[in-house]
Amino acid sequence: MDSISKTEINCATNLKPQIEEENYRWQGLKTEIKKRVIGQDEIVERIIIGLLCNGHILLEGVPGIAKTTLIKAITEIIGLSFKRIQFTPDLLPSDLIGTLIYNQKTESFQTKRGPIFANVILADEINRAPAKVQSALLEAMQEHQVTIGDETHLLEKPFLVLATQNPIEQEGTYHLPEAQVDRFMFKLLMKYPEYEEEKKVIETVFTPAMLQSLITSQDLANAQNIIKQIYIDEKIVNYILTLVFATRKPNPMIEYGASPRATLALHHAARAHAFLKKRHFVIPDDVKAVLTSVLRHRIILSYEAEAENISSDQIIQKILSLVPSP
Repeated sequence: MDSISKTEINCATNLKPQIEEENYRWQGLKTEIKKRVIGQDEIVERIIIGLLCNGHILLEGVPGIAKTTLIKAITEIIGLSFKRIQFTPDLLPSDLIGTLIYNQKTESFQTKRGPIFANVILADEINRAPAKVQSALLEAMQEHQVTIGDETHLLEKPFLVLATQNPIEQEGTYHLPEAQVDRFMFKLLMKYPEYEEEKKVIETVFTPAMLQSLITSQDLANAQNIIKQIYIDEKIVNYILTLVFATRKPNPMIEYGASPRATLALHHAARAHAFLKKRHFVIPDDVKAVLTSVLRHRIILSYEAEAENISSDQIIQKILSLVPSP
C-alpha cells in the first residue's frame, strides 16, 4: 500500500468519532419519520442518502401511498423550506421559476421569484408538464440556478428536487427526456404498504404525531462534508466501474447503458450508505445496497427486453450476480 493510500485511511479513521457524533441525529430522523409514515423503510433511507449527497430523486408510485407526506415530514424535521408544485399540461416556465413584472411607479421591471426558490421542491406528477417546463427544471437541477429575463439567479442551498410520477395513467403525460431522467440520482419505486402497516395507518390517520426538529442546515452541511472524506478503496472503485461498464457491453436486452454520471452517483451514494451504517470506509455491500436505485432509470431497454417484459431491475440483478465482489 502506497503512502497516499495510508494517508487516506488514517484520515478516514480519524472520522470515526465525528461519524458517531453525527450519526445519532440521522438515526433519529428515521425514528421521527416513522411517526408520520408507516413502513417504506428502504424508501426513507434512500431519500436520506439523496439529501446527504444533495442528489435529486424521482419517486414512482400509485396515488395515495404517502409520497407527499413523507417528503413534507423530512423537510419539517430538518427545518428546510419546502414548496410543492403541481405539474399540469398548462404549466408555464414562468409559473415555475418566476417572471419579470413591470412596475409603473418606478418604470422598471422587477423580478417575481417562482416557487422553485426553496430548499426542497416537490415536483408532483412531473411527467404532466410540457417540454418547456421540463427544460426550465433541468437547468435548475443541473446548474442550481435559473434565468429570469437576462439575469441569472442562484438557488438556495441545499437544493433538492423530489419528483413524483404516476405509473398507471399515461393519458395527458409527456415523456421525460433521457437527459433529464439522468439528472436524478435515484429512481425509487414506492409500493403498497403491508397489511399490518396499513392497519397502523388507519389507527394514526386522525391523530398525526408532532415532529421534533432534530437536524439543522448546518448539521446537514457537516454530514455532507464528512461523507466526502469517507475512505473508499481502489478495489471498490474498480468494482463500481465494472458494474457500470457491464451495462454498456453488447447486450440484446440493453439499448444504451448507464452514463458516467451514474458512476459518480454510485460512488457518492455508497459513501453516504457507509455513513448511515456508522462506518468510515466503504464495503461492497454499500455499493450493492444503492446499485438498483442508481441504475434502474439510466438503462434504456431494447425492444426485445420490452417484448419479453424484462425490467431494468432484473437486468441489474443479473449483472450483480455475474460481477465478482471484491
